[in-house]
Amino acid sequence: VMPVVSDPVRAKALIRLELGKPSSLLRSRMPNIKVFSGTSHPDLAQRIVDRLGIDLGKVVTKKFSNLETCVEIGESVRGEDVYIVQSGSGEINDNLMELLIMINACKIASASRVTAVIPCFPYARQDKKDKAGGDGEGTGHELPVSFTMKVNEWKFRSRAPISAKLVANMLSVAGADHIITMDLHASQIQGFFDIPVDNLYAEPAVLKWIKENIIEWRNSIIVSPDAGGAKRVTSIADRLNVEFALIHKERKKANEVASMVLVGDVKDRVAILVDDMADTCGTICHAAEKLLEAGATKVYAILTHGIFSGPAISRINNACFEAVVVTNTIPQEQHMKDCPRIQCIDVSMMFAEAVRRTHNGESVSYLFSNVPY
Repeated sequence: VMPVVSDPVRAKALIRLELGKPSSLLRSRMPNIKVFSGTSHPDLAQRIVDRLGIDLGKVVTKKFSNLETCVEIGESVRGEDVYIVQSGSGEINDNLMELLIMINACKIASASRVTAVIPCFPYARQDKKDKAGGDGEGTGHELPVSFTMKVNEWKFRSRAPISAKLVANMLSVAGADHIITMDLHASQIQGFFDIPVDNLYAEPAVLKWIKENIIEWRNSIIVSPDAGGAKRVTSIADRLNVEFALIHKERKKANEVASMVLVGDVKDRVAILVDDMADTCGTICHAAEKLLEAGATKVYAILTHGIFSGPAISRINNACFEAVVVTNTIPQEQHMKDCPRIQCIDVSMMFAEAVRRTHNGESVSYLFSNVPY
């Protein structure tokens, strides 16, 4: 509350002083909120709190000599609305365990609500019992060359776990009251939880990037590297008012390289490959070659989660992409140093706005089709 001042000069000075403190003004509008960062992506967490105009919560994470994870929350969270930012990247198992411990630490310290902000959901590709073998079709994982199966076994469902459901159970048991994530590998994963899940979409940020960075975007065609991403590319193509195509992978038996069939006409057009994640990049690099053979003038790849494990970076360096665009749901600094073709879209503003709206009890559906400025 501004004090009553009779001197108009002093009143103006006080107003200027208050306007020069945006963080304190924002903090007064957002009381009882704490945002903590795990060790997986501190840069994204810092960007989120900078946008919110608050300070990052104090937390110390360390490992004992036997590699057990220890977490110490450095400030009171009693009655607070707590948000913990931890992405499923890097040492995924260690980071997941750290997130669970942080959630539990806040919950037993009497936090009123604990929200896990997980930009890239761990184990999201293990979302169903699927055929096993080959290059991990159905999971998105590339299996070692030594992995072999009998042809008859290929016809039957494997005894595979549904690990994404296990992770959902672990988060709930640890004490999470709410989950905020982005571009789940399968949107049905939301149904694995008995708590609210907000699955944000990178699509608005992707559309903005395309319009600002691809001059010939009106003469482009949006391409899905597999049949599973058809819904994603049709949505983007409709909003850009351009055509779409998809690549169908044909697989006859285990461990045999898939042949790719392009469905759609890309001749004399800029092809934009869109997918939710790229791990070893075998599929998108093979798809890019197929598109150039079919007459595409340029090939871009836009991916939400750039995991880039194993031979991914060398494959991209040797491929024919104009650019490979990823979001910063996973740290990309090292990848961008190793590969100049990789470019990054900042999505911290979408998470910050989702946190702000959740804290204030507002709807987050605006973020499904708009980028907050």
